[in-house]
Amino acid sequence: MDNKWGDADRPVARHVAIIMDGNGRWAAERGLPRVEGHRQGVESVRRTVEAAMEQGITHLTLFSFSSENWSRPKQEINDLFGLLRRFVRRDLAELHKNGVNIRVIGARTNLDDDILRMLNDAVELTKDNTALNLTIAFNYGSRDEIARAAQRIAEDAKEGRVAPEDVTEERLADYLDTAGLPDPDLLIRTSGELRLSNFLLWQLAYAEFVFVDVFWPDFTKEVFEEAVAEYQRRSRRFGGTSARSTA
Repeated sequence: MDNKWGDADRPVARHVAIIMDGNGRWAAERGLPRVEGHRQGVESVRRTVEAAMEQGITHLTLFSFSSENWSRPKQEINDLFGLLRRFVRRDLAELHKNGVNIRVIGARTNLDDDILRMLNDAVELTKDNTALNLTIAFNYGSRDEIARAAQRIAEDAKEGRVAPEDVTEERLADYLDTAGLPDPDLLIRTSGELRLSNFLLWQLAYAEFVFVDVFWPDFTKEVFEEAVAEYQRRSRRFGGTSARSTA
């Protein structure tokens, strides 16, 4: 029987990935500077982490800063990094207390030393937590991730550590930034845009997509819960003829 948020007999998504889109447009509609949209977006991150834990989701991946975002105005980039620093200083202790394990994926190039230290410290502090696995895609682009994985495979092949016939889908996945993580069951993108924007191209092969028409700062627990319920209502076949559970 369907409950308020979906089918109680079907599992809640184990891994939810979110493209957090629309901060700038949210601010523009209100005549506010773009940084205010990003600031309100941080509040949505807090709500979403809490909602994911309440829903029993074990993995949450957030697309926070794309490798393509470097083309934005320098002041906006500085504002974004300032908000990241503030978020970590304000929220890291609470996330750790609540058992959140933080992982960061993406390239490490072009990042200031203090940003790198801050990210590494967050990962190290929370590495043994198990309540929720929170992956932050930061300075991330999926094509870059796959290219870096291919480079590492080529290096291992050159050194004789891997043979060409050993490069299976499973082996290649071990070279990706997301090695060890389950593939997302559900992708949510806010703001009504209908594209992946170079996000988790490999990992989203069999994910369900839900696009919502609200900007990220307006992403509430209720919107999140309804997206998860929409996932529950779908039948996942993975290329076959009958649904398979991801539990």
